[in-house]
Amino acid sequence: MRVTSRVLILLALAASLVSFTKFNYCAAEDWQSPGQYIHACYSDIPALYGERGLDKGRWAYSGGSKAVEYPVVQGSVMWASAQLIPGGTNNYFYGNAILLALLFIFITFITFKVRPNFAYLLPLAPAAIASLYINWDLWAIATMMIAIYWFDRKAELASALALGISISTKFLPIFLLIPIAIIFFRQGKIKKLLKYSLVTVLTFTLINLPVYLTTPAGWWRFYSLNLHRGSDWGSIWYALSNLGIDLTHQNYLSVLCLLIGITALAIYLLQLKSVPTLAHTAIFIFVIVMAVSKVYSPQYVLWLTPLAVIALIDNRDIAIFWFWQGCEFLYHVAIWQHLALVTGAHFGLPVVAYSLISLIRIAASILLLVRLAARHQKSRVFPSEFLLSTAESYP
Repeated sequence: MRVTSRVLILLALAASLVSFTKFNYCAAEDWQSPGQYIHACYSDIPALYGERGLDKGRWAYSGGSKAVEYPVVQGSVMWASAQLIPGGTNNYFYGNAILLALLFIFITFITFKVRPNFAYLLPLAPAAIASLYINWDLWAIATMMIAIYWFDRKAELASALALGISISTKFLPIFLLIPIAIIFFRQGKIKKLLKYSLVTVLTFTLINLPVYLTTPAGWWRFYSLNLHRGSDWGSIWYALSNLGIDLTHQNYLSVLCLLIGITALAIYLLQLKSVPTLAHTAIFIFVIVMAVSKVYSPQYVLWLTPLAVIALIDNRDIAIFWFWQGCEFLYHVAIWQHLALVTGAHFGLPVVAYSLISLIRIAASILLLVRLAARHQKSRVFPSEFLLSTAESYP
Protein backbone atom coordinates (compact mmCIF):
# COMPACT_ATOMS: atom_id res chain seq x y z
CA MET A 1 0.00 0.00 0.00
CA ARG A 2 1.48 3.31 -1.07
CA VAL A 3 0.44 6.55 0.64
CA THR A 4 1.36 10.08 -0.32
CA SER A 5 4.28 11.84 1.35
CA ARG A 6 1.88 14.24 3.08
CA VAL A 7 -0.12 11.40 4.61
CA LEU A 8 3.11 9.72 5.68
CA ILE A 9 4.36 12.87 7.39
CA LEU A 10 1.04 13.15 9.22
CA LEU A 11 1.38 9.53 10.35
CA ALA A 12 4.92 10.23 11.61
CA LEU A 13 3.69 13.32 13.45
CA ALA A 14 0.88 11.31 15.04
CA ALA A 15 3.34 8.59 16.08
CA SER A 16 5.61 11.22 17.65
CA LEU A 17 2.70 12.64 19.66
CA VAL A 18 1.56 9.19 20.82
CA SER A 19 5.10 8.41 21.98
CA PHE A 20 5.39 11.79 23.68
CA THR A 21 2.18 11.12 25.62
CA LYS A 22 3.73 7.94 27.00
CA PHE A 23 6.95 9.63 28.09
CA ASN A 24 5.25 12.75 29.39
CA TYR A 25 3.71 10.67 32.20
CA CYS A 26 7.20 10.26 33.67
CA ALA A 27 7.98 13.95 33.20
CA ALA A 28 4.84 14.80 35.19
CA GLU A 29 5.97 12.38 37.91
CA ASP A 30 9.52 13.83 37.98
CA TRP A 31 11.10 10.67 36.52
CA GLN A 32 10.82 8.71 39.77
CA SER A 33 11.70 5.01 40.09
CA PRO A 34 10.19 2.46 39.98
CA GLY A 35 7.32 4.42 38.41
CA GLN A 36 9.25 5.29 35.27
CA TYR A 37 9.82 1.57 34.68
CA ILE A 38 6.30 0.48 35.62
CA HIS A 39 4.89 2.90 33.06
CA ALA A 40 7.66 2.16 30.50
CA CYS A 41 8.57 5.82 30.10
CA TYR A 42 12.19 5.85 31.25
CA SER A 43 14.50 8.10 29.20
CA ASP A 44 18.25 8.65 29.26
CA ILE A 45 17.69 12.30 28.33
CA PRO A 46 16.61 13.60 31.77
CA ALA A 47 18.74 11.00 33.58
CA LEU A 48 22.02 12.08 31.99
CA TYR A 49 21.19 15.78 32.12
CA GLY A 50 22.11 15.85 35.79
CA GLU A 51 24.37 12.79 36.04
CA ARG A 52 26.83 14.14 33.45
CA GLY A 53 26.79 17.72 34.71
CA LEU A 54 25.06 19.07 31.61
CA ASP A 55 22.70 21.01 33.87
CA LYS A 56 25.75 22.87 35.22
CA GLY A 57 27.14 23.70 31.79
CA ARG A 58 29.94 21.14 31.93
CA TRP A 59 31.44 20.20 28.55
CA ALA A 60 30.30 16.72 27.60
CA TYR A 61 33.82 15.24 27.49
CA SER A 62 35.39 16.91 30.50
CA GLY A 63 35.64 15.22 33.87
CA GLY A 64 37.08 11.87 32.75
CA SER A 65 34.80 9.23 34.27
CA LYS A 66 31.97 11.79 34.37
CA ALA A 67 32.13 12.35 30.60
CA VAL A 68 29.20 11.26 28.46
CA GLU A 69 29.40 7.68 27.24
CA TYR A 70 28.72 8.48 23.59
CA PRO A 71 30.68 9.46 20.47
CA VAL A 72 31.44 13.08 19.67
CA VAL A 73 28.44 14.26 17.67
CA GLN A 74 25.91 12.83 20.11
CA GLY A 75 27.80 14.22 23.08
CA SER A 76 27.94 17.62 21.38
CA VAL A 77 24.18 17.51 20.77
CA MET A 78 23.63 16.69 24.43
CA TRP A 79 25.84 19.58 25.52
CA ALA A 80 24.60 22.13 22.98
CA SER A 81 20.94 21.46 23.75
CA ALA A 82 21.70 21.92 27.46
CA GLN A 83 23.21 25.32 26.65
CA LEU A 84 20.35 26.46 24.44
CA ILE A 85 17.32 25.12 26.31
CA PRO A 86 16.30 27.02 29.46
CA GLY A 87 17.22 25.28 32.70
CA GLY A 88 15.30 22.41 34.19
CA THR A 89 15.20 18.67 33.62
CA ASN A 90 11.77 18.62 32.00
CA ASN A 91 12.57 21.56 29.74
CA TYR A 92 15.69 19.73 28.61
CA PHE A 93 13.64 16.62 27.85
CA TYR A 94 10.91 18.56 26.03
CA GLY A 95 13.40 20.47 23.90
CA ASN A 96 15.23 17.30 22.89
CA ALA A 97 11.92 15.50 22.29
CA ILE A 98 10.90 18.16 19.75
CA LEU A 99 14.19 17.69 17.90
CA LEU A 100 13.82 13.90 17.98
CA ALA A 101 10.26 14.12 16.67
CA LEU A 102 11.48 16.22 13.73
CA LEU A 103 14.22 13.67 13.08
CA PHE A 104 11.70 10.82 13.14
CA ILE A 105 9.53 12.64 10.60
CA PHE A 106 12.62 13.18 8.44
CA ILE A 107 13.63 9.50 8.71
CA THR A 108 10.11 8.49 7.73
CA PHE A 109 10.33 10.76 4.68
CA ILE A 110 13.70 9.28 3.67
CA THR A 111 12.20 5.81 4.08
CA PHE A 112 9.44 6.91 1.72
CA LYS A 113 12.00 8.10 -0.83
CA VAL A 114 13.76 4.74 -0.69
CA ARG A 115 10.77 2.41 -0.37
CA PRO A 116 7.47 4.20 -1.06
CA ASN A 117 5.28 1.10 -1.04
CA PHE A 118 6.04 0.14 2.56
CA ALA A 119 7.11 3.42 4.20
CA TYR A 120 3.78 3.63 6.06
CA LEU A 121 4.90 0.68 8.20
CA LEU A 122 7.54 2.78 9.99
CA PRO A 123 5.22 5.30 11.74
CA LEU A 124 2.81 2.44 12.54
CA ALA A 125 5.43 0.13 14.09
CA PRO A 126 4.51 -0.19 17.80
CA ALA A 127 7.98 -0.97 19.15
CA ALA A 128 9.47 2.00 17.30
CA ILE A 129 6.73 4.37 18.48
CA ALA A 130 7.25 3.22 22.08
CA SER A 131 10.99 3.94 21.92
CA LEU A 132 11.30 7.36 20.24
CA TYR A 133 12.47 9.36 23.24
CA ILE A 134 14.59 6.85 25.16
CA ASN A 135 17.87 8.22 23.84
CA TRP A 136 19.37 10.39 21.11
CA ASP A 137 19.82 7.52 18.59
CA LEU A 138 17.64 9.18 15.95
CA TRP A 139 20.44 11.69 15.27
CA ALA A 140 22.69 8.86 14.08
CA ILE A 141 19.87 6.99 12.34
CA ALA A 142 18.97 10.07 10.27
CA THR A 143 22.48 10.44 8.86
CA MET A 144 22.75 6.68 8.35
CA MET A 145 19.54 6.67 6.29
CA ILE A 146 20.85 9.59 4.21
CA ALA A 147 24.09 7.65 3.62
CA ILE A 148 22.09 4.64 2.38
CA TYR A 149 19.87 6.82 0.20
CA TRP A 150 22.81 8.60 -1.42
CA PHE A 151 24.83 5.41 -1.86
CA ASP A 152 22.07 3.72 -3.86
CA ARG A 153 21.71 6.96 -5.83
CA LYS A 154 25.40 6.55 -6.68
CA ALA A 155 26.29 9.78 -4.88
CA GLU A 156 29.16 7.98 -3.15
CA LEU A 157 31.05 11.06 -1.93
CA ALA A 158 27.99 12.52 -0.20
CA SER A 159 27.15 9.08 1.20
CA ALA A 160 30.65 8.65 2.64
CA LEU A 161 30.46 12.07 4.31
CA ALA A 162 27.07 11.22 5.83
CA LEU A 163 28.33 7.83 7.01
CA GLY A 164 31.37 9.44 8.65
CA ILE A 165 29.05 11.79 10.54
CA SER A 166 26.77 8.92 11.52
CA ILE A 167 29.67 6.86 12.86
CA SER A 168 30.79 9.90 14.85
CA THR A 169 27.31 10.06 16.35
CA LYS A 170 26.75 6.46 17.46
CA PHE A 171 29.54 4.33 15.88
CA LEU A 172 27.17 1.45 15.08
CA PRO A 173 26.88 2.49 11.39
CA ILE A 174 30.54 1.57 10.89
CA PHE A 175 29.28 -1.95 10.15
CA LEU A 176 27.65 -0.64 6.97
CA LEU A 177 31.14 -0.60 5.47
CA ILE A 178 30.92 -4.40 5.21
CA PRO A 179 27.97 -4.59 2.76
CA ILE A 180 29.29 -1.47 1.03
CA ALA A 181 32.64 -3.20 0.45
CA ILE A 182 30.90 -6.31 -0.91
CA ILE A 183 28.73 -4.24 -3.27
CA PHE A 184 31.74 -2.37 -4.64
CA PHE A 185 33.62 -5.66 -4.98
CA ARG A 186 30.72 -7.23 -6.88
CA GLN A 187 30.73 -4.24 -9.20
CA GLY A 188 34.49 -4.43 -9.69
CA LYS A 189 34.92 -0.88 -8.36
CA ILE A 190 37.83 -1.32 -5.96
CA LYS A 191 39.09 2.24 -6.44
CA LYS A 192 35.66 3.59 -5.51
CA LEU A 193 35.68 1.38 -2.43
CA LEU A 194 39.03 2.78 -1.35
CA LYS A 195 37.88 6.35 -2.01
CA TYR A 196 34.63 5.81 -0.13
CA SER A 197 36.46 4.31 2.86
CA LEU A 198 39.04 7.11 2.85
CA VAL A 199 36.39 9.85 2.83
CA THR A 200 34.48 8.12 5.65
CA VAL A 201 37.63 7.77 7.77
CA LEU A 202 38.73 11.35 7.11
CA THR A 203 35.28 12.68 8.02
CA PHE A 204 35.33 10.69 11.25
CA THR A 205 38.87 11.89 12.02
CA LEU A 206 38.14 15.57 11.39
CA ILE A 207 35.09 15.44 13.67
CA ASN A 208 36.80 13.51 16.47
CA LEU A 209 40.32 14.94 16.45
CA PRO A 210 39.56 18.25 18.24
CA VAL A 211 37.82 16.44 21.11
CA TYR A 212 40.52 13.76 21.29
CA LEU A 213 43.29 16.39 21.48
CA THR A 214 41.57 18.55 24.10
CA THR A 215 39.83 15.96 26.32
CA PRO A 216 41.33 12.56 25.44
CA ALA A 217 40.10 10.76 28.57
CA GLY A 218 36.53 11.87 27.98
CA TRP A 219 36.73 11.00 24.28
CA TRP A 220 38.04 7.50 25.04
CA ARG A 221 35.39 6.73 27.68
CA PHE A 222 32.81 5.51 25.15
CA TYR A 223 35.27 3.14 23.48
CA SER A 224 36.68 1.91 26.78
CA LEU A 225 33.23 1.08 28.16
CA ASN A 226 32.31 -0.90 25.06
CA LEU A 227 35.60 -2.80 24.98
CA HIS A 228 35.51 -3.83 28.62
CA ARG A 229 31.82 -4.17 29.43
CA GLY A 230 30.43 -7.54 30.38
CA SER A 231 27.18 -9.03 29.18
CA ASP A 232 24.34 -6.59 29.74
CA TRP A 233 20.59 -6.12 29.38
CA GLY A 234 18.98 -7.63 26.30
CA SER A 235 21.98 -9.62 25.07
CA ILE A 236 21.94 -13.34 24.39
CA TRP A 237 24.85 -13.72 26.81
CA TYR A 238 22.99 -12.01 29.66
CA ALA A 239 19.87 -14.09 28.99
CA LEU A 240 21.78 -17.37 28.91
CA SER A 241 23.61 -16.48 32.12
CA ASN A 242 20.30 -15.86 33.89
CA LEU A 243 19.04 -19.22 32.65
CA GLY A 244 22.03 -21.04 34.14
CA ILE A 245 24.19 -21.20 31.00
CA ASP A 246 27.04 -18.97 32.14
CA LEU A 247 29.51 -19.06 29.27
CA THR A 248 33.05 -17.91 29.97
CA HIS A 249 35.12 -15.60 27.73
CA GLN A 250 31.98 -13.85 26.50
CA ASN A 251 33.99 -11.05 24.87
CA TYR A 252 35.78 -13.58 22.67
CA LEU A 253 32.58 -15.52 22.00
CA SER A 254 30.81 -12.34 20.95
CA VAL A 255 33.60 -11.44 18.52
CA LEU A 256 33.77 -15.01 17.20
CA CYS A 257 30.02 -15.15 16.58
CA LEU A 258 30.19 -11.76 14.89
CA LEU A 259 32.95 -12.96 12.56
CA ILE A 260 30.97 -16.10 11.73
CA GLY A 261 27.89 -13.98 10.99
CA ILE A 262 29.83 -11.56 8.80
CA THR A 263 31.42 -14.45 6.90
CA ALA A 264 28.01 -16.02 6.28
CA LEU A 265 26.65 -12.68 5.11
CA ALA A 266 29.58 -12.16 2.75
CA ILE A 267 29.09 -15.61 1.20
CA TYR A 268 25.37 -14.95 0.79
CA LEU A 269 25.85 -11.54 -0.86
CA LEU A 270 28.62 -12.79 -3.14
CA GLN A 271 26.51 -15.61 -4.56
CA LEU A 272 23.40 -13.54 -5.35
CA LYS A 273 22.57 -13.40 -9.05
CA SER A 274 22.34 -9.61 -9.01
CA VAL A 275 24.35 -7.00 -7.14
CA PRO A 276 22.17 -5.97 -4.18
CA THR A 277 21.43 -2.43 -3.10
CA LEU A 278 22.65 -1.15 0.24
CA ALA A 279 19.02 -0.50 1.17
CA HIS A 280 18.31 -4.21 0.85
CA THR A 281 21.40 -5.45 2.71
CA ALA A 282 21.78 -3.00 5.62
CA ILE A 283 19.25 -4.86 7.79
CA PHE A 284 21.31 -8.07 7.54
CA ILE A 285 24.48 -6.71 9.12
CA PHE A 286 22.57 -4.87 11.85
CA VAL A 287 20.57 -7.94 12.87
CA ILE A 288 23.79 -9.97 13.03
CA VAL A 289 25.60 -7.36 15.12
CA MET A 290 22.73 -6.87 17.55
CA ALA A 291 22.06 -10.61 17.92
CA VAL A 292 25.58 -11.32 19.23
CA SER A 293 26.50 -8.02 20.92
CA LYS A 294 26.92 -7.71 24.67
CA VAL A 295 23.98 -5.34 25.09
CA TYR A 296 20.67 -4.57 23.39
CA SER A 297 19.22 -1.27 24.52
CA PRO A 298 15.44 -1.00 23.97
CA GLN A 299 15.84 1.96 21.57
CA TYR A 300 17.90 -0.18 19.18
CA VAL A 301 14.64 -1.19 17.51
CA LEU A 302 14.69 2.32 16.01
CA TRP A 303 17.75 1.29 13.98
CA LEU A 304 16.22 -1.93 12.74
CA THR A 305 12.71 -0.77 11.86
CA PRO A 306 13.43 1.57 8.90
CA LEU A 307 16.04 -0.89 7.61
CA ALA A 308 13.51 -3.72 7.78
CA VAL A 309 10.94 -1.61 5.94
CA ILE A 310 13.28 -0.77 3.04
CA ALA A 311 14.38 -4.42 2.76
CA LEU A 312 10.86 -5.79 2.15
CA ILE A 313 10.30 -7.28 -1.30
CA ASP A 314 6.50 -7.33 -1.60
CA ASN A 315 3.28 -7.76 0.40
CA ARG A 316 4.14 -11.34 1.31
CA ASP A 317 6.82 -10.01 3.66
CA ILE A 318 4.48 -7.84 5.72
CA ALA A 319 3.41 -10.73 7.99
CA ILE A 320 6.96 -11.46 9.17
CA PHE A 321 7.51 -7.73 9.71
CA TRP A 322 4.51 -7.51 12.05
CA PHE A 323 5.48 -10.72 13.84
CA TRP A 324 8.97 -9.33 14.46
CA GLN A 325 7.57 -5.98 15.61
CA GLY A 326 5.27 -7.82 18.01
CA CYS A 327 8.25 -9.62 19.56
CA GLU A 328 10.15 -6.34 19.82
CA PHE A 329 7.17 -4.71 21.55
CA LEU A 330 6.94 -7.69 23.91
CA TYR A 331 10.59 -7.13 24.78
CA HIS A 332 9.94 -3.41 25.27
CA VAL A 333 7.35 -4.23 27.91
CA ALA A 334 9.51 -6.96 29.45
CA ILE A 335 12.66 -4.90 30.02
CA TRP A 336 10.81 -2.13 31.85
CA GLN A 337 8.73 -4.49 33.97
CA HIS A 338 11.85 -6.39 34.94
CA LEU A 339 13.65 -3.16 35.86
CA ALA A 340 10.59 -2.13 37.86
CA LEU A 341 10.98 -5.26 39.95
CA VAL A 342 14.74 -4.68 40.31
CA THR A 343 14.19 -1.11 41.53
CA GLY A 344 11.70 -2.00 44.23
CA ALA A 345 8.28 -2.33 42.64
CA HIS A 346 5.83 -4.66 44.37
CA PHE A 347 5.25 -6.45 41.07
CA GLY A 348 7.16 -6.91 37.85
CA LEU A 349 8.74 -9.49 35.60
CA PRO A 350 11.11 -12.07 37.15
CA VAL A 351 14.55 -12.50 35.64
CA VAL A 352 13.83 -15.91 34.09
CA ALA A 353 10.77 -14.65 32.22
CA TYR A 354 12.69 -11.55 31.11
CA SER A 355 15.56 -13.70 29.84
CA LEU A 356 13.22 -15.99 27.89
CA ILE A 357 11.58 -12.97 26.23
CA SER A 358 15.06 -11.66 25.36
CA LEU A 359 15.77 -14.92 23.54
CA ILE A 360 12.39 -14.73 21.78
CA ARG A 361 13.25 -11.23 20.54
CA ILE A 362 16.62 -12.41 19.22
CA ALA A 363 15.04 -15.44 17.55
CA ALA A 364 12.41 -13.22 15.89
CA SER A 365 15.08 -10.89 14.47
CA ILE A 366 17.00 -13.87 13.07
CA LEU A 367 13.77 -15.26 11.61
CA LEU A 368 13.19 -11.89 9.92
CA LEU A 369 16.72 -12.04 8.50
CA VAL A 370 16.29 -15.60 7.22
CA ARG A 371 12.92 -14.78 5.66
CA LEU A 372 14.28 -11.72 3.85
CA ALA A 373 17.36 -13.62 2.71
CA ALA A 374 15.20 -16.40 1.26
CA ARG A 375 12.92 -13.89 -0.47
CA HIS A 376 15.87 -12.01 -1.98
CA GLN A 377 17.37 -15.29 -3.15
CA LYS A 378 14.14 -16.36 -4.85
CA SER A 379 13.51 -12.97 -6.43
CA ARG A 380 16.98 -13.09 -8.04
CA VAL A 381 16.73 -9.42 -8.92
CA PHE A 382 15.81 -6.50 -6.71
CA PRO A 383 12.71 -4.39 -7.28
CA SER A 384 12.91 -2.17 -10.35
CA GLU A 385 11.30 0.68 -8.43
CA PHE A 386 14.44 0.96 -6.33
CA LEU A 387 16.47 4.09 -6.78
CA LEU A 388 17.85 4.40 -10.28
CA SER A 389 17.75 0.59 -10.63
CA THR A 390 21.00 0.31 -8.72
CA ALA A 391 21.20 -3.48 -8.97
CA GLU A 392 23.61 -4.53 -11.69
CA SER A 393 23.93 -7.86 -13.44
CA TYR A 394 26.59 -10.13 -12.11
CA PRO A 395 28.99 -11.17 -14.90
